[in-house]
Formats: sequence, C-alpha cells, structure tokens
Amino acid sequence: MNYTKQTYLVAFALFSLFFGAGNLILPPFLGYNAGSSWVWVAIGFTLSAVVIPILAIYGHSRLQGTLLDFANKVSPKFAILYAIIIYSICVSLPSPRTASVAYQIAVAPYFDISSLSISAIYFTLVLVFALNRTRILSLIGTFLTPLIVLLLLLIISLGFFADLAPMGSTIFENTFTEGVLEGYQTFDALGGVVVGGVIVISLALQDRYNYQEKKRMIARSGLLAGIGLFLVYGGLIALGAYYSGDLQVTERIDLLNILSTNTLGDYGTAFLGVLLALACFTTAVGIVTGTADFVKGITKNNPWAYTITSIMGCLIGVLVGQFDVSFIIYVALPALMFIYPITIVLIILNSIPTGFASALIFRAVTITTFVFSIPDFLEFFMSPGSLDVVKQWIPFAKQGMGWVLPGLLVFIGVNIFKHTKKTKPADG
Repeated sequence: MNYTKQTYLVAFALFSLFFGAGNLILPPFLGYNAGSSWVWVAIGFTLSAVVIPILAIYGHSRLQGTLLDFANKVSPKFAILYAIIIYSICVSLPSPRTASVAYQIAVAPYFDISSLSISAIYFTLVLVFALNRTRILSLIGTFLTPLIVLLLLLIISLGFFADLAPMGSTIFENTFTEGVLEGYQTFDALGGVVVGGVIVISLALQDRYNYQEKKRMIARSGLLAGIGLFLVYGGLIALGAYYSGDLQVTERIDLLNILSTNTLGDYGTAFLGVLLALACFTTAVGIVTGTADFVKGITKNNPWAYTITSIMGCLIGVLVGQFDVSFIIYVALPALMFIYPITIVLIILNSIPTGFASALIFRAVTITTFVFSIPDFLEFFMSPGSLDVVKQWIPFAKQGMGWVLPGLLVFIGVNIFKHTKKTKPADG
C-alpha cells in the first residue's frame, strides 16, 4: 500500500474514532445558545473537541506506547491511578450516555417504551458483544460513519436555505470559554489518550515505514481528520445559530431532531436516528471492551477480570443510561472539570519537544493544574458563592479555567530555571 493511500486510511480511522454519535447533539445547541456570537463558541469548541484530541494522537505517535506511557513521566503510580480514573469515567458516563441518546433519538419518538427497559436491552446486547468479540461491529462502523456524515452534510447544506428570522443574541457571558467547556462533553481528549495508542501501535507494526515517516503520516492524517471534524462540528454550530431567532427549544436532542426533520423529512430523520443509535452502540461496546481489557492487563491477564469488568460496566450502563441526556451531561460536569485539565496538560507536554518537557516539568505542571482545578471541581458540591473568595484571586477561575495561567507560569518558570542552571558556568 502506498504512502498517500495509507495516510488517508489512517485519517479516516482517526475521524471515526473521534466522531462519536452522542457528540452530535452538542454543536447545534451550542450554536443555538450562542446566536450571532457563534464564531467564538465554534473556536472554543474546536480547540477542546478537535485540536486537543488530535494532539493526543500526535503525542502517541512520538511515544509509540499506551495510556500508561502517557502519564508515566509524572510517576508510574500516578500513571496507573490516572488510567483507572479515565476508564472509570468512560464506563460510567459516555458509555451510558450512548444508550440515552439512542433511546431519545431512535426509540422515544416512535414507541411507548420506558427508558429503563431500553437501557437494559441495550446493555445486555453490549455485554453479549463484549464477551463474544466479533469483527461485525467494526465492519458496521466502517459503513456507518460515511452514511452519517453524508446525512449531516445534507442537513447542514439544506438547512441554510430556510427563510428564518435574524439570529438571536447569545445567552453566554463568555462565548469562547463556553465553547471550550462544551467541548469537554465530547470526551474526545480522553478517547485520544485511551484509544489513540492502538491506532499508532498498529501503524508501528508495519515495517515498511521508518519512525520519521510514521510520525509524519500521523501528523498529516491528524490534520485531515481534524479538518473533517471541524467542518462537521462547525457546520452544526453555525446551523444551530442560524435557527436561534426562529425556534424555542430547551433540549439538545430536540433541536437536532427539528433540524433533521426540516431538511430530511420524517423518514430521513427516522433513518438518521437508526444510524446514530447503531453508531452509539458500537461506541458503547468499544468502551466496555477497552475498560475490560485494561483491567485484565493490570491483573496479570486474568480472564475473570475481563468478564467481571464487562458485567459491571454494563450494569452501570443500565443504571445511568435510563436517565435523560441532559441529566447525564450535567452529572458529567464535575468529573470533566477534574480530569480534563490534567488530560489537556499531559497531551500538550507529550506533544512538545522533550527538551521542554522533562519529568520534573511533567510533575510540576500536573500538580499545579490539579491544585488549581480543585475550586472548579468543588463548586458543584457547594452552595453558590461559597468559593467566590478563592476564585476571585485566580485568573479565569470564574470561567472554569483557573488552572490555565498557573500551569503556564509553572511550565515557563521551571523551564527557565532548568535552562539557566544548565548554562551556568562552573565555580572556580
């Protein structure tokens, strides 16, 4: 296979990895709430939902390792703890959310069945596929992604021909940071550090390319995948903003259904719902099997560990997946405000030249990020205004990004100290 064709295949694999069906409910509603200021939320969303995840892949291409290698420079014990937290979050939030999205898009509008019943059936099937691995789902996923993208591009392109009222004004205080924080809900940065290594390692096994060629291929593939994600996400944000002056909606899924029905009709919306539900299902199976594989790996390949973890993951899925998508998104916020800043920092440090990212810098910046993320995390468990005294002293803390400046200053400070110490002439 020639170099160019392989680059496009890797780009498609990366696009499919980050193109979660559950994520598609986020951009239109974000644009709807941003109104005429939609460009700024699009930039913020692109940063956290496209640029950071693609950087995670680039970081993996340099490491040629696993999730544990991604955090190993902080310390091996931290790497294991970080991985456990990542997998616990993935199996408890984005995995159940796929069932909720599938129910609200493909079942609730057409059948009078309880969400608990569907969640139970859904995760029973997830467990069956997780315990009996097959290539069927991966093959289905290969065909699902192009079909869904085609329908979405139709919705985006046809949606702008509607004759609507002028765009509404934004409801956000800071459109850019709202876009960044909504991008957290895609979980794509976590997906990048968890699954990205699999794609990179599979490419590394191909002996026909040397290290530099592989790294260059990953960079080009990542850029192509990023452009694809930007076009889809940006188009949906712009479309949501376009309808902001003409609609009154309060739920993310309701808006996506309205946009789809207005452009594709009832049958087209039903077809899109089925495709999204299938795509959600393949995502859930991937999360459960990935988590079970990890637990099996750290328990010395104990087969029972895989089975028990799969069962536990599906039980959590049934319990959480019965709730509305909006509720799951709200519940996810504290966990994301805790783990996302650390993940972003690890991604960036693994992507920059090693001369600026020693083990000391990894530890210092990660600890600083963790400490200054605590107020953003605790805010969800305390009465409103309890942390105002603390947050007023931290730049960007009111926007939920109080970790950014302290982490950057520590990164610069430690690097200056290291390089000054290295170039200091010897005594005598």
